[in-house]
Amino acid sequence: MEKTPESSKHTSTKTRIEVAKANQPQPKTLFPFIGYEREEQPEGLPFKLTDYLELIELTGRVIRADKAGALDMSLAPILQRINLTSEQWLEVSTGFEKHFTTALGSERLLAGYCEHTELQRRPNLSACRRFLS
Repeated sequence: MEKTPESSKHTSTKTRIEVAKANQPQPKTLFPFIGYEREEQPEGLPFKLTDYLELIELTGRVIRADKAGALDMSLAPILQRINLTSEQWLEVSTGFEKHFTTALGSERLLAGYCEHTELQRRPNLSACRRFLS
């Protein structure tokens, strides 16, 4: 068993974290997050992805340390471990279309994307540096 949710090999939590860090929409194969309760609510999980990650984290921290699934109490919070500030997470997750028009990621990943797609300039480089560095 893995030490943290983000390092687990076969869980929806790891998948959700990976696509969120890559600023991709949550996979259609997983039940969607629909935010807080409201009228005309679509079918889905009634909270946001950040709330879900915190719930997974807090549950792991209260499970007894001698049992599988326990998280070490000395671990940093999950957003810190995946190297995103709460401000970065909020800005990227709520304003994605405003800041990014195509691919995003590290400079190395953008360079690979440009080579693969035969683009001469790395798209969204300044936004990637600002939000994902």
